[in-house]
Amino acid sequence: MDKEELKENNDKSTPTDEELNTKSKENDNSDQEKGEKKLDTEKEEVQKLSPEEELETLKDKLARTFAEMENQRRRFEKERDDAYEYGGYSFAKEALNLLDNLERSKAVLENDEILKNSDALKKIVEHLDIINNDMLSIFKKNNIDPIKSINEKLDPNLHQAMMEVEDDTKEPGTIVQEIQKGFMMKERLLRPSLVGVSKKKAKEELKDEQKDEKN
Repeated sequence: MDKEELKENNDKSTPTDEELNTKSKENDNSDQEKGEKKLDTEKEEVQKLSPEEELETLKDKLARTFAEMENQRRRFEKERDDAYEYGGYSFAKEALNLLDNLERSKAVLENDEILKNSDALKKIVEHLDIINNDMLSIFKKNNIDPIKSINEKLDPNLHQAMMEVEDDTKEPGTIVQEIQKGFMMKERLLRPSLVGVSKKKAKEELKDEQKDEKN
């Protein structure tokens, strides 16, 4: 195949400017027709609604808008109230460590063999008790109260059982030891009480099992 034949074939396979313009116009016309059909469809749907139906549609949209606004208002008020009521929650939770350290210091001093039964120890313990009571008083003024534990039934919402203590004088599950005091801030838990709960002695448990087997 010579150069002239190749040129003729390339000219035939390559679309001319006129052909390209024609295709472009056809595509534009097709898009325009689709857009017009879509507008016509939307107009028909609007025309299908009667004035009463349009009014009901507007009422429904308005009601939904007001409901959403009301929900946002309530959410904002709750967040504002929580910020006011529990704004010092994190600070109060951290401040409980001071009470813990006071109690630990007191326990260490009371168990010191050199200081035991000394006048110096009595004075130190008195001062530690004053500081402890002052802190509890400040907490109470800010609606922070200790959780009752000793002789109370174990409440998973308020107490965390750390150990079991054999005690036949108490009902099983009764708190007989407080390892760490828990606190509430109004109706919110600052931290649970760490406690020891009573359980029946091994002999009593064995007797109960034997009774159950007989029955």
